Amino acid sequence: MKKKIAISQSNYIPWKGYFDMINMVDVFVLYDEVQYTKNDWRNRNILKTNKGLEWITIPVKQNNLDQRVDETKVFLPKWNVKHWKTLQAVYGKAPFFRKYRERFEKLYLEIDTLLLSEINKKFIHEICDILNIKTPIISSTELSLVGDANERLIDACIKLEAKTYVSGPTAKTYIKDALFHENSIEIEWIDYSGYKEYNQTSTPFEHGVSVLDLIFNEGENANSFLKSFNS
Repeated sequence: MKKKIAISQSNYIPWKGYFDMINMVDVFVLYDEVQYTKNDWRNRNILKTNKGLEWITIPVKQNNLDQRVDETKVFLPKWNVKHWKTLQAVYGKAPFFRKYRERFEKLYLEIDTLLLSEINKKFIHEICDILNIKTPIISSTELSLVGDANERLIDACIKLEAKTYVSGPTAKTYIKDALFHENSIEIEWIDYSGYKEYNQTSTPFEHGVSVLDLIFNEGENANSFLKSFNS
């Protein structure tokens, strides 16, 4: 089989599609040595509440426009306590919240770093374990990547001996297909349409929310709503 990899910046409690991408590949690379972008998914995500959609955001400080994701730090204390209380209020009555309550309470209340990238990694690893995703996750800094945006992705593929690069559809705006083909690397685009609906605590159904919504509502059955577990 041809080895597949995906490369993405870390997100805070990402949506289910993010974990589908991780489960589709042989190695997943967290690419946090790039510019931090404000009002993006790095430090926030969406919860499904009875009153509608609600952003949940880690307060971070951006000192300059060149600041990298892995240099970005939290600037307000006890944000983790506030977020945990929010999750209890939103999902306390969800069918499987009690099953995972202790696990997430420990994760939130024992956070001991101010670095956003490290916080995101803790949640991504924990959620992968819950979803039974076994893909190795590494940091791009381990690969000492060189070149421009496209060349660094190709460099990662070469260093990890991957013949297929898996990417979300938004990357079509900057990916240069010809460069990948010149290096004998195929590009596989993820299709995020057609996800099955699951039980949510309110209507209308919303797909683009944090994966915690899926976990708290479907429990051990959560990964059956990911495409990669049904392909």
